[in-house]
Amino acid sequence: MNSRQLRNNKLWTWILSIAIPIVVLILFTYKIPHARPMVELPPIYATINAITSLVLILAFIAIQRKRMKWHQRLNELAMVLSVIFLILYVIYHMTSDPTPFGGDGISRPIYYFFLISHVLLSIVIIPLVLITYFRAKAFRFEAHKKIAKITFPLWLYVALSGVIVYILISPYYETV
Repeated sequence: MNSRQLRNNKLWTWILSIAIPIVVLILFTYKIPHARPMVELPPIYATINAITSLVLILAFIAIQRKRMKWHQRLNELAMVLSVIFLILYVIYHMTSDPTPFGGDGISRPIYYFFLISHVLLSIVIIPLVLITYFRAKAFRFEAHKKIAKITFPLWLYVALSGVIVYILISPYYETV
């Protein structure tokens, strides 16, 4: 990869890392007028998060076994799954009112711990995933491995914590 491609990768990393959270926030606050609440989406996107977790673990196992092509394909699949999750998540929030957490006692701080850490780290993970990916594409494997040691556990946590948040909030979803 030449220096121009590296600059383009850095530029796209910055653009996407800033644009995605801003666009999600804007869309998150917009409600589609007269839209049917898409109450069937939360279990679907929670399942996608669970599958993403499994795919990330399989990608880790693949690289441990020196199966670079499988590692690459699995990580690209995890990226696609994450994008699908995000699209479904935004669609749900554009068609449905927020669901208040109805739990009390110890479940309340546990829920908010996972929710807040999930949301914050989902923003942090965007540039980390992109940097990790572009370093591999540029055949900069030492630099890739160095940041992947940070990216992998954070990305796995974001995917798993999304499932935990869903499990904790799911009893309070309204159905149509």
